[in-house]
Amino acid sequence: MSKENLQFVLVETSHPGNIGAAARAMKNMGLTRLVLVSPCEYQNDECYARAAGAGELVDSAVVCSDLASAVEGSSLVIGTSARLRSLSWPQLDPRQAAEAMRGLAATSEVSVVFGRERSGLTNEELALCASLLVIPTEGEFSSLNVAAAVQVVAYETMMAGVAETGIVASSEEPPADQSELALFYDHLFGVMEQVEYLDPANPRLLFSRVRRMFNRGQLNRSELQLLRGFLSAVQKKIIK
Repeated sequence: MSKENLQFVLVETSHPGNIGAAARAMKNMGLTRLVLVSPCEYQNDECYARAAGAGELVDSAVVCSDLASAVEGSSLVIGTSARLRSLSWPQLDPRQAAEAMRGLAATSEVSVVFGRERSGLTNEELALCASLLVIPTEGEFSSLNVAAAVQVVAYETMMAGVAETGIVASSEEPPADQSELALFYDHLFGVMEQVEYLDPANPRLLFSRVRRMFNRGQLNRSELQLLRGFLSAVQKKIIK
């Protein structure tokens, strides 16, 4: 696993101390890429005190306005959230998630996303993720501080990287990144609307279900080109 290709993304963190503590947890495990989505005002004494020597990660953190921008170049996005939702998502524990990241992070960017302290990730944000990372806890007290969750996941990624020593990375084509998938979804939903399969005024859960299906498959660029070629052929038939 290449640590340079692995980024941890914190969404709308509301306490500066949590950002500092998350930076410290990452540095403990040799990780350096911290991304913040619409964070609170965080560069203050509390944040740097909790960072305890990892202030450079706080200073170099990339700030984005939304999750889609934060993970745009990632071939694999894994979300962490304990909130129950109407759609089920493929679930991994931290060790399984680290194994899923191990080979891919050698050649492609991977993002692990941590949701809001109180409400986690929205279904729209989770639609960008291939799977949901769930940290096992005692049933009656399942809420983890975001920095504690970062520590657990960072530890497992470090151990997966150590275990990988001597393993040659796969030569298979890496999965398409989020920007390529976004163009595919726009194309697909546009064709669905043209053939009147989709009512854009009342899509219900169709958008989420379709994204979840393709995220689970981790399509590569060649497969996306094949599908978009098919969609273009359908559009030509419609125009005729």
